[in-house]
Amino acid sequence: MKQLALPLPYPEEAGEAAFLISSSNSRAAQALKRWGAWPVMAAMLVGPRKSGRSLLARIFAAQSGGTIIDDAERVDEEVIFHAWNNAQADRRPLLIVADAPPPNWPVTLPDLRSRLAATPIIAIEPPDEALMHALLERDFARRGLDARPELVQWLLARLERSHVALVRAVDALDQEVGQTRKRLSIPLARGTLAPAGLIIDRAMITGNDAA
Repeated sequence: MKQLALPLPYPEEAGEAAFLISSSNSRAAQALKRWGAWPVMAAMLVGPRKSGRSLLARIFAAQSGGTIIDDAERVDEEVIFHAWNNAQADRRPLLIVADAPPPNWPVTLPDLRSRLAATPIIAIEPPDEALMHALLERDFARRGLDARPELVQWLLARLERSHVALVRAVDALDQEVGQTRKRLSIPLARGTLAPAGLIIDRAMITGNDAA
């Protein structure tokens, strides 16, 4: 498993150490640091929900002095259009954060559509194993849950590789432990997550179910 570039953080502040770097998001983080090389004073940051994209955008704004538009799909197109123009005029970078770039995000204003077509796209990819491992450990620690290494490895083998799946699994386990007062364990995780459709027992499929 590849080593993370940054340590596991606890606080939620918009500091660089609060964003975990792995091969799935390192290109995005580096592209934001090199904003001076962008062809225009704007870029689009796209990626899965719960991927830390808003946190990364806040870090970018703090370090560059630029501005951000988060959840851009839900923002009035005229607002984005004028922000894009202002960024060029003021030479202050603008970061537009969205689930996906156009045409997946329909843009009806022709002038905005043409400007976004000229805007570089910076993508956060689905989490790799190293990032999933670090996020599981961090999220369990934040909730005060004693997740043993064998449980984390068990979850890594069975959770869908997505930020949303990870958050839902930790939420479900936190709720189950709170309600039953049972110790967090592999049997508890299996009994909680399997009925909810949150795990894929890949080990069982391959005939190597260690749990």
